[in-house]
Amino acid sequence: MFRLPLIFSLLFAAFLSACSGQQERPIAVLETTQGNIEIEVYTDKAPVSGGDFLRYVENGYYNGEGFYRVVRADNDPLKMGMSLIQGGRLDSEPIPPFIKHELTTETGLSNTEGVVSIARSEPGTGSAAYFFINIGDNSFLDFGGERNPDGQGYATFGKVISGMDTVRKIQAMDAKGLSGDNVTTGQILTVPVKINVAYRK
Repeated sequence: MFRLPLIFSLLFAAFLSACSGQQERPIAVLETTQGNIEIEVYTDKAPVSGGDFLRYVENGYYNGEGFYRVVRADNDPLKMGMSLIQGGRLDSEPIPPFIKHELTTETGLSNTEGVVSIARSEPGTGSAAYFFINIGDNSFLDFGGERNPDGQGYATFGKVISGMDTVRKIQAMDAKGLSGDNVTTGQILTVPVKINVAYRK
């Protein structure tokens, strides 16, 4: 039987992989007090947002921080059925700079089950200091969606590939913490879930 030499076999396999357009994406692990969450970061589709998230991971900016906000159908003031958990810095101190707002029409990623997005106020005021993980279909958070009056949506940059059970466990926790405004009343975890350590897998 005809066999290609090993070196040619390896080169041929690499060529096929390159032609398929499949590149290995970075994976970030968040080890929390409720379990681990693994996130595939779409740096190919969302280089700005994804890159900033990895900057926070690699520099230890999430270590000792955590998840502090949960939104469910029962505590969504707009009664849109929004479902997510929000985390990042607990000290309210983002690590500069703020980043460009990447539209979902640019990234092609919708705010649906397991997708991770940048929290923000006005477009261009967000960073990976504050991010959220979608539970179910929150596509009204995409560009043109009705959730935010400015219609710019929330920048998406990754997806949970392991640990959605942990995400749902966090979402179900008691949320009677102090809130700074009416929007988040009843959404702040009584006890934040700590991110012990975050790192690239």
